[in-house]
Amino acid sequence: MLASSPHTAMLALEIAETITDIPAASWDALAGSHPLLSHAFLDGLHRTGCATRASGWAPRYLLLRRGGELVGAMPLYLKDHSYGEYVFDWAWADAYERIGRRYYPKLLGAIPFSPVSGARLLVRDGAHRAPLIRAALALAHQSGVSSLHILFPDDAEAAQLEQAGLLIRHGVQFHWHNAGYANFDELLVGMNQDKRKKIRQERRKVSEAGVFFRRLTGAQIREADWNFFCRCYAATYRAHLSTPYLNRAFFHHLGETMTDQVLLVIAERDGKPIASALNLFGAGVLYGRYWGATQFIPGLHFETCYYQAIEFCIERGIERFEGGAQGEHKLARGFAPVRTQSAHWLAEPQFASAIERYLQRESSGIEAYIDELSERQPFKQT
Repeated sequence: MLASSPHTAMLALEIAETITDIPAASWDALAGSHPLLSHAFLDGLHRTGCATRASGWAPRYLLLRRGGELVGAMPLYLKDHSYGEYVFDWAWADAYERIGRRYYPKLLGAIPFSPVSGARLLVRDGAHRAPLIRAALALAHQSGVSSLHILFPDDAEAAQLEQAGLLIRHGVQFHWHNAGYANFDELLVGMNQDKRKKIRQERRKVSEAGVFFRRLTGAQIREADWNFFCRCYAATYRAHLSTPYLNRAFFHHLGETMTDQVLLVIAERDGKPIASALNLFGAGVLYGRYWGATQFIPGLHFETCYYQAIEFCIERGIERFEGGAQGEHKLARGFAPVRTQSAHWLAEPQFASAIERYLQRESSGIEAYIDELSERQPFKQT
């Protein structure tokens, strides 16, 4: 039982090993419109075996209740590896074990397999964030884990996590921002001539290759479309000599439960599909997730993943498009560098001090990198 202030009086803390038994309406009331934080998305990852104890993602969801009502929650996982996180700590793990300590298991507050920003401390009232942070730290201490990591929190959460003693690490992503464009051409008008010319050339090459696109949402997405996308998704991982994190059952789950929040782009040539890209969207944000192709055509990747998604955002009045992790090539295509953050607590004091010094140096490099990227943005200077 937590009772540290009038705001948190009579709060009860629970640790849940499944989200399935939590009413979807109660969870989604805290998660808001973020599709990847929704009950349907997270439950799908667990039900289909993508994020479970067997795959190294053992749920330890923190739940805060007042009088039985869910007023706070945190997606938290006990992990025995660092796959699927997009904030890389493999070097930390190696260093930790070289000093004779076990790095795994660790605790992770994140959306599995998803480098997307947003709330990680889901609360009805901002005053409930502090009890969640204390509970996560207490669980880390009690569990005897090496560390606690909270990935891609929003700005307010990051500030509060830092106040609670966690170390803040910065990264860079590339996001597209909608300035109220009426159409794609209006976006191009604001760009430098060489960048505008390059984008038009890329789009023209794809069009002249006889490629047409369908942007599908809701009931427009049929079983055949999902089947083809899964082929593309698997092909992308094979090309990188890697194993897919998600399976057909999970994408079937998306099609059954979240289709109205899915944008599926299908590229066709000679009447046959040749490429596809999967995006999820909520109020004001489109999240680019996965893509793949069965043929190589110059510019096909940029058109399928970026330009079609940007046109969708313009049509729908969506304010921001997060195109996924990393990718300087996005800069020339209208995306801006954005600072991301993660928060870290490490049990070993000397190791934590070393990491803190490392992060100070890394943050200085990140700031310089963002400044350099900002000078290379494709838009006309005003």
